[in-house]
Amino acid sequence: MIGDLATFQDELAASGFPPLVNKRAGAGFRARIDVRELGPLRLVSLETPESACVGRERDASDGDNLAIKVMTRGRTRIEQGRGDAELGPADLVLLDPTRAFRFESTASAHVTILVPRRELRMRPAQLDRLVGARIDGSHGPGALVSVLARESARSATELREAAALRSAAAVVELIAVALEARLGDEQPAPDERLRDRITGYIEARLADPDLSPPGIAAAHHISVRRLHKLFEDQPLTVAALIRRRRLERCRAELAGGAPAGTGGRTVTAVAARWGFSDPTHFSKLFKTTYGYNARALTTSNRARTTKTRTAGPEQDGGHR
Repeated sequence: MIGDLATFQDELAASGFPPLVNKRAGAGFRARIDVRELGPLRLVSLETPESACVGRERDASDGDNLAIKVMTRGRTRIEQGRGDAELGPADLVLLDPTRAFRFESTASAHVTILVPRRELRMRPAQLDRLVGARIDGSHGPGALVSVLARESARSATELREAAALRSAAAVVELIAVALEARLGDEQPAPDERLRDRITGYIEARLADPDLSPPGIAAAHHISVRRLHKLFEDQPLTVAALIRRRRLERCRAELAGGAPAGTGGRTVTAVAARWGFSDPTHFSKLFKTTYGYNARALTTSNRARTTKTRTAGPEQDGGHR
């Protein structure tokens, strides 16, 4: 049992949870955390006192996992995206750790399954519809996920590697079935389908420096006003979405280094490749968004490359 909020938050962060601010933690704080691995999944069992927590939006690069929270005791209200879920025992909810959220709960116990995003293969529009939405854990696929999550949290360490991988695959498959069933309960409205198409259109044309709301609206035969109306309840406006996705592409390319045979890539070249024609504007925008200069990524890559090349001969005995 942990009796210190700071220690508890450190252990939560180490397990892969986003940073939380608990507004109700008092001097008598007591909580328990148990982390177990099941193949590519991480199962985090928590017992917590009455809580009111807020989690801030995080950078997309910090969100390798999605989270399935399964209640075992107590009640919780969670708000994320457009969802506002009231959860009781056995109920579950999908959460995106990169998005802002808030929750209030009684003293409770719950199991959270951290699932690599690639395992669920969900499109952005599907995530928008599912995050923060209650999934009934009393019947159907939701009940199977609920039972399996609680049992897996207890017995994960008893499984051999092959059995753990097969069990993880079964858990992921059941989660996918439960999420698909929830999607079936809420067919997307025409506006959501149109927004999904527009998001895909933007993603495919991020390198086009002329990509802009007027051009996007014209390509979809709608007015600019209608385009902005489609995105008014989304986390980002159209222009902000274009800017954020371009920045993420630039950051990923700079962090990954230049492909072989390119002779290196400067910050200016990468920025231009993803639609930023003004290097000064790009540098300021990158620093404001991420808190450090884009050039720091290329410097870090050069240092890693130099270290690897220097270490190479030593690792193979100096023979070529």
